[in-house]
Amino acid sequence: MARSRSGWKPELGRRGAARSNKEHTHVNLQRLLVAAAATVLTACAGAPSAPPAEPPQRTIPRQPEIRDGRAYFSLLRPGDREQLVISAFNLLGTGYRFGGRNPDAGVDCSGMVSYLVEVVSGQRLPHNAARIASITRPIARAKLEAGDLVFFNTNGRPFSHMGIYLGDDRFIHAPSRRGRVRVERMDNRYFAKRFSAARTLLAGE
Repeated sequence: MARSRSGWKPELGRRGAARSNKEHTHVNLQRLLVAAAATVLTACAGAPSAPPAEPPQRTIPRQPEIRDGRAYFSLLRPGDREQLVISAFNLLGTGYRFGGRNPDAGVDCSGMVSYLVEVVSGQRLPHNAARIASITRPIARAKLEAGDLVFFNTNGRPFSHMGIYLGDDRFIHAPSRRGRVRVERMDNRYFAKRFSAARTLLAGE
């Protein structure tokens, strides 16, 4: 290229034009990014925040009618009853908690039984004493063996409380009074007059 008095002005002019175009493009890109960010922020600010979820309401399940003669729940192996008793002793001293089924947080009477049966056999019983009574086989009190279930009327309703029979006329349960899993005698004055029925976790002989 021929050199002019002003030096390389034509070439510099082209470079300057290219630089100007780049700067213009950069400015436009910045404007687009700013506009997009503003749109997103506006949309986020305008969206109403979801109200905090309310804690679930605790309800007491309706007590079903107790009916015998239906298909009964059964542990998978007779030896599971022995293991149930051993596992129950491991919960001695566990705190009481209404609706509880987790020994770390506390258990109630049916929660304790349901939890132990699932640990021993992998099967899950209902978390309700009356419902458990309705799906387990009735037996005479004289036929009780360790690992069977005993039920009591503690609030004016049959099958409102339950425990696991240990043998030697004793049972283990999670009472609300004094709030700890413990062992009681069946001939205890309070429980003797409130005994409702006995059930076994084996469906048949």
